[in-house]
Amino acid sequence: MSGRSKRESRGSTRGKRESESRASSGRVKRERDREREPEAPIARGSPVRVKREVESASAREAPAPVVPVVPAVRVKREREADEDSEPEREVRAKNGRVDSEDRRSRHCPYLDTINRSVLDFDFEKLCSISLSHINAYACLVCGKYFQGRGLKSHAYIHSVQFSHHVFLNLHTLKFYCLPDNYEIIDSSLEDITALSNVPPLRNYFLEEDNYKNIKRPPGDIMFLLVQRFGELMRKLWNPRNFKAHVSPHEMLQAVVLCSKKTFQITKQGDGVDFLSWFLNALHSALGGTKKKKKTIVTDVFQGSMRIFTKKLPHPDLPAEEKEQLLHNDEYQETMVESTFMYLTLDLPTAPLYKDEKEQLIIPQVPLFNILAKFNGITEKEYKTYKENFLKRFQLTKLPPYLIFCIKRFTKNNFFVEKNPTIVNFPITNVDLREYLSEEVQAVHKNTTYDLIANIVHDGKPSEGSYRIHVLHHGTGKWYELQDLQVTDILPQMITLSEAYIQIWKRRDDETNQQGA
Repeated sequence: MSGRSKRESRGSTRGKRESESRASSGRVKRERDREREPEAPIARGSPVRVKREVESASAREAPAPVVPVVPAVRVKREREADEDSEPEREVRAKNGRVDSEDRRSRHCPYLDTINRSVLDFDFEKLCSISLSHINAYACLVCGKYFQGRGLKSHAYIHSVQFSHHVFLNLHTLKFYCLPDNYEIIDSSLEDITALSNVPPLRNYFLEEDNYKNIKRPPGDIMFLLVQRFGELMRKLWNPRNFKAHVSPHEMLQAVVLCSKKTFQITKQGDGVDFLSWFLNALHSALGGTKKKKKTIVTDVFQGSMRIFTKKLPHPDLPAEEKEQLLHNDEYQETMVESTFMYLTLDLPTAPLYKDEKEQLIIPQVPLFNILAKFNGITEKEYKTYKENFLKRFQLTKLPPYLIFCIKRFTKNNFFVEKNPTIVNFPITNVDLREYLSEEVQAVHKNTTYDLIANIVHDGKPSEGSYRIHVLHHGTGKWYELQDLQVTDILPQMITLSEAYIQIWKRRDDETNQQGA
């Protein structure tokens, strides 16, 4: 080999060694820099750390440590999101990954801060700050509602500012711990879920499947009345309530909206007016019609009667002219079939004289005397602005539950007058067979009714108050309810009250209308 080729060979070998030395020193330097570099905490999910780990992994030609990075990114995204995303636990289970969040979900250290005495899910589900219905959460420590659970949301800020950590999503009914933002899984919270979304129980409105698929016209708000009434029923009959009372606030809001403010929360209305409107509105919202299509409302409360009407001549006409008019077809008696949701019972006029102690005498009348209006014989005169009529009524069908409305108030152009007459009635065993027409008596096997509810009006027409007497079927005891006060009452005392509305249940009813 020549001297020139030897020098080239030595130069090539030396260059190769220098190149390898530089690569080795660069690799060592990078490793030293990486060792000196401080690690960012995982909980913050720093994107810088993710980038550096990927770079170092590619330099070493080794896989990146994926497991600790994914939760960091996920936690950050959860904090940035205002709305609930797909449950993270399902994603982790699908990918076969388990982290410390699952353990936190089942061992939340803040459950003892929940204050059940302040929780009330009967109010409208909207944020107390933004007044928005979207993504509302209930703080289980103070009972207030807040929107969102992400960073900068009202619920998040509330949790940091007041150290209230346990929240319930009022839509999904899932529990979360804030500001850590993980779902809480604990069986001790089931009673709270039951109050805000009670499972189906006994009758039509307790079983939401009975009415949730009813189709209504676009923009129709009346179905809201059905929904709120169903929710109220499920709360009332919930066996797992941890409160001794239930607020009808959401139900009353629906009444105000659907009645176009005819009935308002801040103003006392007439019980019979409300009952009439409510039953008919409920029937209509469930898809019922006046004649053909029936609903649960008509199945339970609707009966039928015959109304006989005879037009009377004007009282100022001479007797001979009156006699001639009575032979005209216009003044002959007519009969129509009509349905009813309740029966109006007229009271006799209250006396105006006083007793020897200068006190007004409160008259009394037996229930069967005012029921005689429907025996098909008794006639009563009804006056209108132009004409007078004689009417008589006869029942042709008795419903499973019969409502009596005792007419205590008389309205005129100047004031409303109340009739204080006491109606004497038995609590049980009221037989109405004699008020049915003969041809339908054989069809009705059961015509005997027992009282199950009695609504009383006390005081003046515009300043009075209401009390309710209800029968507890399990024990046979009667209770008096007024606002939040519930007391025992003897059946004999019920008959001494100024009854206004009564509900009677037919005995041995074969139809399954329990709890209606």
